[in-house]
Amino acid sequence: MQETQKKATSSRPKERKALKIKAPEARNWSPGFIVKLILVGLVDALGIYVLVQTFSAKSWVLGGVVAILLIAANYVYFSRRTLAAKYLIPGLVFLLIFQVFVILYTGYIAFTNYGDRHMLTKEAATNSQLVRSSQRVPDSPQYPLKVVSRGGELGFAVVNEDGDVLAGTETEPLEKIDGATVKGTQVEEVPGFEILGMQEVTAQQAEILSLRVPFSDDPADGAIGTQNASTGFVFRSTMSYDKATQTMTDHATGKQYVADDSVGFFVAEDGSTLDTGWRVTVGFDNFKDAFADSRYAQPFLRVLLWTFAFAFLSVFTTFLLGMFLAIVLNREGMRGRKFYRTLMLMPYAFPSFMTAFLFAGMLNPKYGFFNQVLFGGAEIPWLTDPWLARLCVLGVNLWMGFPYMFLICTGALQSISADLNEAAEIDGATGLQRWRFVTLPQLMIQVTPLLISSFAFNFNNFNLIYMLTGGGPRFDDVTVPVGSTDILISMVYQISGMSGEATRNYGLASAMSLLIFIIVGTISLISFKKSNSMKGAQ
Repeated sequence: MQETQKKATSSRPKERKALKIKAPEARNWSPGFIVKLILVGLVDALGIYVLVQTFSAKSWVLGGVVAILLIAANYVYFSRRTLAAKYLIPGLVFLLIFQVFVILYTGYIAFTNYGDRHMLTKEAATNSQLVRSSQRVPDSPQYPLKVVSRGGELGFAVVNEDGDVLAGTETEPLEKIDGATVKGTQVEEVPGFEILGMQEVTAQQAEILSLRVPFSDDPADGAIGTQNASTGFVFRSTMSYDKATQTMTDHATGKQYVADDSVGFFVAEDGSTLDTGWRVTVGFDNFKDAFADSRYAQPFLRVLLWTFAFAFLSVFTTFLLGMFLAIVLNREGMRGRKFYRTLMLMPYAFPSFMTAFLFAGMLNPKYGFFNQVLFGGAEIPWLTDPWLARLCVLGVNLWMGFPYMFLICTGALQSISADLNEAAEIDGATGLQRWRFVTLPQLMIQVTPLLISSFAFNFNNFNLIYMLTGGGPRFDDVTVPVGSTDILISMVYQISGMSGEATRNYGLASAMSLLIFIIVGTISLISFKKSNSMKGAQ
């Protein structure tokens, strides 16, 4: 018996040792580990693709950050010492990408002249200018050509002497496209590019005829241009660039242009400049323009005042109506209370941009529902009169916003203890006094943070303004396309040139975006401090 116990005792350490050896293998290759391995592998594949793109574009800082994040993610998810970080790193990565990076990049652009005529680096701008300043080479070969587009940028696809299809854009030299199809001598399909139809070509004829697509990175190799959008010809530059003196010479006129890095242009002695410039740092010039340049300063101050008024009135009116309806429908024993509450949430169920779009149609002065049905065919200028347009913006925002306030007020009211109101009633307080001194203070403690976030949202409520009024009616006394209902964010959109109504000025738009960020952040910080002090006083 004792010998059996000794054998069993002596065999237990070996069994434990065997278990210790086998347990990690079983745990490592469990289904959960395999799923984790696949997911991390997909993240690594995406990260490697981003690294290739950033390094090929010579974005060393961004590439370095991506590499560090990849290494950190692999270490965290394959290490047993970083359990907490496994839950923190996804949120941290999204914070860095969608918040920190966006703010830092916007700040960088705000201190540059990035915009029309300043989209490229100095080297790319120089090459582009050499390609654009070109003439057709006499007796040059002719190439069957199709006008193509990639990422919104026009380009050409041609068939060379060997029957290969070459495609490129003004900033990307021609390269052989594998998988392209040719029928006879005409290009039928170009992978990665969209072939433009006749109607699209006609609409952009001037831009297409002036387009030059280089053969290579060396401007001396010439470029492909067209005179009829169907046949390509070889063009060579009439200008030359001296890198030592940073001088561009136009051989057709004999004029010389010297690179001026303070403005990002090649400038001649008479002050004229070449068409293509490059990005340079301009310091606080964009911020100065926002306040000092009359083109922007005058509408900026008016838009700023309206933005504050719009954000405050939107929060005030939606909260007032939402709170009133929440109090009314919070009465015990009210018949159909669930139905009425559901009905109050219906405007909240529709997409906001669709609601604004529908109201824009109903407020049309000639055939809109309001004028034709409610006002007997009157032509009331709801959206073309400055003050009526502002009232319409506030009214439509009230319709879209009160269900949210109704929802949060209903939840807050249900969390307030009924004993407080009963005690106040016993003390002889009237219904108005109970609401003023009991219900409202308790309600405000709970909803104040949401009111602050609602103010920040309405301060940047681009969808409503863009879909309902487009910022109009436009100011008659300013040169920039800004109107009476524009708020700061829609003004930034107009100045950036994204609407197509103004030249693109991303630097100035970024500077104004930073100002909006500072304004909203400051107001939110002050409001949160006030709400905390109010909570402490309670």
